[in-house]
Amino acid sequence: MTWTHQLDAYIQQVETFLSHYLQTDGCVGQEKIVEAMRYSALAGGKRLRPAITLEFCRISGGKPERALPFAVALEMIHTYSLIHDDLPCMDDDDLRRGQPTNHKVYGEAMAVLAGDALLTQAFELASNPGYTAGLDARVTLQAIHCLAQEAGVLGMIGGQVLDLQAEGQEIGAHALIQLQERKTGALIRAAAQMGCLIGGASEKQMQAATQYAEQLGLAFQIQDDILDIEGDEATLGKPIGSDQANEKSTFPSLLGLEACHEKVHELTNAAIAAIEANFADTDFLTSLAQSLADRQK
Repeated sequence: MTWTHQLDAYIQQVETFLSHYLQTDGCVGQEKIVEAMRYSALAGGKRLRPAITLEFCRISGGKPERALPFAVALEMIHTYSLIHDDLPCMDDDDLRRGQPTNHKVYGEAMAVLAGDALLTQAFELASNPGYTAGLDARVTLQAIHCLAQEAGVLGMIGGQVLDLQAEGQEIGAHALIQLQERKTGALIRAAAQMGCLIGGASEKQMQAATQYAEQLGLAFQIQDDILDIEGDEATLGKPIGSDQANEKSTFPSLLGLEACHEKVHELTNAAIAAIEANFADTDFLTSLAQSLADRQK
């Protein structure tokens, strides 16, 4: 099986689970919120984070199916963050993945609640004994703790706070890296670490997976900044130039485009090197990293 076929298989698993899990069973008047949750959660996307969770579980010696509830919970948290990020009080975007953003379809109040509900149900899923019965209780608790920590004040939320505070002012490259290591990198780090925990990885493998995730996350964000300048809006499925419009410091504005292209490939190579020395089968994660470095959307 090629790595792209494996990725397609992971995506199918995640989307089938999401569709099954986000249902209106038991709703009496709450159907609209579920509809809004499904609108964004099932709108496509790379499914990068859950794929990383499932693959790290596999190469750590575990069964990817056991990591699936956590992979899906992570994707729900990522989706909630996108819904909130698009709101008028944040980035005020009209398009996401080529479709109107959640608040454009359901209104701001319902979009806020849809994000809140996805966040809450993510932890309902990750802590549901019906889905995690095959795992050691300590491993389940560690994975939930990892997910909560990387999504919270010192993780993704903390990065968003730094991002808001930096609007309208120029910050240095070091500060921007710290910001993006949280805002973008935290959930990618959680993806790798949860996969390792559930797969039974060694401490050395966990450290290597963390290095992979951190290098990959930073490369991903720099490429995102590049595409906000050089990308095609139709291909990206969202407006370009929004960083400049929102007066945000970006890697191209600090380093220049040529240096950014070089940095993406440098970080990608470092990510690959980190796992090649510690895992026996890294073909999928190597190919994934390389494809993200060259992506146009």
